[in-house]
Amino acid sequence: MEGGAHGFDGSAFRECFSLSWRNPYVLRLAFSAGIGGLLFGYDTGVISGALLYIRDDFRSVDKQTWLQEMIVSMAVAGAIIGAAVGGWANDRFGRRTSILVADLLFFAGAVVMASATGPVQLVVGRVFVGLGVGMASMTAPLYISEASPARIRGALVSTNGFLITGGQFLSYLINLAFTKAPGTWRWMLGVAGLPAVFQFVLMLFLPESPRWLYRKGRVEEAEAILRKIYRAEGEVEREMQELKESVEAEAREQGSAEKVSLAALVKTKTVRRGLVAGVGLQVFQQLVGINTVMYYSPTIVQLAGFASNQTALALSLVTSGLNALGSIVSIYFIDRTGRRKLLVISLVGVIASLALLSAVFHETTTHSPAVGAAETSHFDGSLTCPAYRTSSSSGWDCTRCLKASSMGCGFCASGAGSKLLPGACLMSNSTVRDTCHAEGRLWYTRGCPSRYGWLAMAGLALYIAFFSPGMGTVPWIVNSEIYPLRHRGVCGGVAATANWISNLAVAQSFLSLTQAIGPAWTFLIFGGLSVAALAFVLVCVPETKGLPIEEVEKMLERRELRLKFWAPRSRSGGELPDSGKKDGV
Repeated sequence: MEGGAHGFDGSAFRECFSLSWRNPYVLRLAFSAGIGGLLFGYDTGVISGALLYIRDDFRSVDKQTWLQEMIVSMAVAGAIIGAAVGGWANDRFGRRTSILVADLLFFAGAVVMASATGPVQLVVGRVFVGLGVGMASMTAPLYISEASPARIRGALVSTNGFLITGGQFLSYLINLAFTKAPGTWRWMLGVAGLPAVFQFVLMLFLPESPRWLYRKGRVEEAEAILRKIYRAEGEVEREMQELKESVEAEAREQGSAEKVSLAALVKTKTVRRGLVAGVGLQVFQQLVGINTVMYYSPTIVQLAGFASNQTALALSLVTSGLNALGSIVSIYFIDRTGRRKLLVISLVGVIASLALLSAVFHETTTHSPAVGAAETSHFDGSLTCPAYRTSSSSGWDCTRCLKASSMGCGFCASGAGSKLLPGACLMSNSTVRDTCHAEGRLWYTRGCPSRYGWLAMAGLALYIAFFSPGMGTVPWIVNSEIYPLRHRGVCGGVAATANWISNLAVAQSFLSLTQAIGPAWTFLIFGGLSVAALAFVLVCVPETKGLPIEEVEKMLERRELRLKFWAPRSRSGGELPDSGKKDGV
């Protein structure tokens, strides 16, 4: 419980769900705020499917990779600003108010996107959505963390991660549901406004974070809320005492936190160590490549050799489902295994999965079907790819044909019963695509036919299965725990901003990278970054399992460098120093 030292007996997961009948108020707070994670997840997932149909409606988007990346990444650019402003807004106006503002921004963005008449309006709508998502991404876990008992705090904050992945899974279901509807992508993007409206209504009837209220001198309000969270009288008193000590420590150090610059904060040892761990985790969460999968999952499926939009969306549903399942696994293990161990296991699996994907895509691109002169001449000569028609060299294959996409070329697979036989290299437009389909052939513009497609899907599934329980949820949990109360909003905003900046770098470069160096080398780069992430976790990330939030600051103050993440731990959940003892915990 909050305010005391406790070990873990494996019951946190059961205790979390027993709240549904024993103290439903805590779950009501957690799930209502966690809808911010649903908004985050839905936006991440929905654009991957909508982009397939936006390309079909807007030729300029289909022909220009940078414009596709712009539509995807402008939401991330907005989220950078939203997260940065959200840190300040959280400390100034409160967690609840910040969530309400995020809902309004998200709803406005969904309306603008659904009514867009061109790429410019789509980009504007994506920026609005990003502003809301950026605020929600750092506020929701913070609100949940500050309204949760320490013993099950990790499990409750993990509900935010579960709703993120649940939102992604929901977006793929909705994408599939609207594949045959008129205005396909408009429905996909417009439905995104509904969760924002739902959360806005719920949050109107919920209180502010008790820690923020205490921090602002509204002690009686804070105590009243804590009495609803904690049933035992002693627990409430202990929690109030911890909050009092934290605020008094702030007054002794440097007065009002709002007047303290980030540069001054970094000079404080506990804040600096917390920022290194928190910001580093958020950056590496993105650099290991997760949003290449979530933003471009159907595109990756097509790169693996599956041509149909519907097939790509259906197979992407598998990865998003595994992502949601991984979040449930995290809820069970986060307070049982600990944050650090879960991160290490997660990254080892991610590294292995990326190595498999790199190998599969290498085989796919180096063994793609040949372009047959007879197959190409089967079609009207005016439909032949200009680059192929004017080339004097032989040895053209599907990969080379698609690399001529700057001239608008696609690959029409063989109609002789096997898509791996030589096919035709033709101009890429809707008329040629329909001509290819009319003969019962498959039309490729993203990837080539491959016998390794299902192995690539297995690699993606393994990647998600390992990423989701660890790197998917733990960075947000650690960032909701690791900063001193008086600086939690600002530091959380810095970490969330770093996450979104890294997200932007990945989202804006993935398609260009795959086009320039191929998917095999792209995934290999992500694998190398995952190795760096593993080293960072071993060296820089402390274990916060089971520690009351106010106790984390004391742990950072005396923390020593330890690489043995499996080492025995003190009863409070902190790592034991080399002497085997730890004072004051």
